[in-house]
Amino acid sequence: MSNGSSSAYLPAGLWDTAHMQPRTDVVVPGETLPAVFWNAAGMRGEQVWMRQKQLGIWRAWTWAQAAEAVREIAHGLLALGFARGECASILSNTVVEWVLADLAVLSCAGVSNGIYPTDAASQVHYLCEDSRSVVLFVEDDEQLDKALAVRAQLPLLRKVVVFDMKGLRDFHDPDVLSLDALRALGRGHLAANPGAVEERVAQVQPQDLAILIYTSGTTGKPKGAMHSHAGLVYAMRGYNTLIAQDERDERMCFLPLCHVAERMGGEYFAMYTGAVLNFVENPETVPENVREIAPTVFLAVPRVWEKFYSGVMIALKEATPLQRAAYAWAIGVGQRIAERVLAGQPVGGGLKLRFRLARWLALDNVRKLIGIHRARFLVTGAAPISPDLVRWYLALGVPMLEVWGMTETGGASTGMPAARIKPGSIGPATAYNEVRIDEGTGEIRVRGPNVFMGYLHQPEKTAEAIDADGWLHTGDVGSVDEDGYFRITDRMKDIIITAGGKNITPSELENELKFSPYVTDAVVIGDARPYLTVIIMIDQENVEKFAQDHDVPFSNYASLTRAPEVQALIQGEIDRVNAKFARVEQIKKFFLLDTQLSAEDEELTPTMKLKRKLVQAKYADRIEAMYS
Repeated sequence: MSNGSSSAYLPAGLWDTAHMQPRTDVVVPGETLPAVFWNAAGMRGEQVWMRQKQLGIWRAWTWAQAAEAVREIAHGLLALGFARGECASILSNTVVEWVLADLAVLSCAGVSNGIYPTDAASQVHYLCEDSRSVVLFVEDDEQLDKALAVRAQLPLLRKVVVFDMKGLRDFHDPDVLSLDALRALGRGHLAANPGAVEERVAQVQPQDLAILIYTSGTTGKPKGAMHSHAGLVYAMRGYNTLIAQDERDERMCFLPLCHVAERMGGEYFAMYTGAVLNFVENPETVPENVREIAPTVFLAVPRVWEKFYSGVMIALKEATPLQRAAYAWAIGVGQRIAERVLAGQPVGGGLKLRFRLARWLALDNVRKLIGIHRARFLVTGAAPISPDLVRWYLALGVPMLEVWGMTETGGASTGMPAARIKPGSIGPATAYNEVRIDEGTGEIRVRGPNVFMGYLHQPEKTAEAIDADGWLHTGDVGSVDEDGYFRITDRMKDIIITAGGKNITPSELENELKFSPYVTDAVVIGDARPYLTVIIMIDQENVEKFAQDHDVPFSNYASLTRAPEVQALIQGEIDRVNAKFARVEQIKKFFLLDTQLSAEDEELTPTMKLKRKLVQAKYADRIEAMYS
């Protein structure tokens, strides 16, 4: 674990970066995920691997304790007749039990599939039916209700296993059992068949299907991306060749584990490297928990980084004039250093000395306010991020490294090297796959052993995605510079061509808008239109604070969005962004979503991004009104 003095650094020699150097050696042997897990558990024994906060107390799981739980769950599955190649699904928030169930299924030579806890019962039915799940793990009574609502339509489903039985004391069903009951069943099976799980682990072949990750179905039904053990182990080892982590590192596990980012970049990468996984209490306690955990390596999506930045900006408004002045001077020093580092220029001793003072005066407090005061580096991915936001974190003294990839590539396919950061870029191709730009379409394509096996039951979709030469069609349009750094222009399907024939990349405008503390997300409209408009989702907490500070009356979320003062506030943010673009690229009109959205709403993806096509269809009348 890093100490406070060495954990904050900038690249280009300003601080020691030895702990970040890529590693190409095999840290833990094994050619399949369960083989890696059991080898890692054997090597690390009583070291702590996971922590989870329950009822205000952090409970630690050593590797030995995790191994014992995985073994008992796996034996319990075998006692239920779980066969090699059968599928089990997990419907739960990000908790330790998710990891234990996942590794137990894999240790039985089974296929593991994750389901978002925000999915409706109808989606649970589709995903269990399509994956042919025979066992369904659910988190609690809320998720159990969804399973029971569709159980009659799932003839292959044999058992439902519940992690948390709170609220189910009087519930009895022969096909529903608690995780504790499954573990007890497993202990009996283990006593009678002591080597059964080891035999299953030995039967797993690298080319076998390991996990399914369903892509979010913004159009049509979700597709089950199939990943083999060989591909996942290859990508997992490859991650360490980007920037290494090890047993000294503390990670925070809070993104959905059924998403490729947390599954690969969190669970499996920590399993391989030994980094400690700390699980948050629930999605609402992330800001509080990150300050407690103070991760040394922090992977999050842009919305999280934007939220942290907004929190600092709002806190500054409440600070004293002296505190605001101290911050302004300190961040200015950090920005001057960041500019020199990004330009590859040396940082003089005088500027280094001023930065030490800037840290002591303000920047260390800002980092502690966020919870990144021990972070060696920050990782952002899953969506585009504003280059200005990357520069701001760098000015605090913490490098932010953007990675790019997708479900079908097993996560990261490009990655930003800490020694040379280029904001606005996604970095060069990783050493473990090829990335190129198609000359005709500008599409980014990827090839390598990390690319998925195809879509479950959908050979036509698989053929569309992977060509005869093994290149994956990503659907992202981009460019590459003379240093081999790639840049995402936009999704092919999202590029706007205005009525005047001007090509617009909406993500650039949207990223600029999301840099505002008052804007959570934005969707720019304008395809075949005379000018650009935008749909905006406000940051409720920050806009409410603005309204209270300025005596703006409102009774609920909808009335807040309609207040003239709030409309003027957002217009000011749009004017700020418009000033950076040519007249033809400027946004002329906007409206604010007047419904408070959460992950349960169809307009949002599980990673809390607005679904562009769905939003455009749902609010078609309001969009037309902006062009009338």
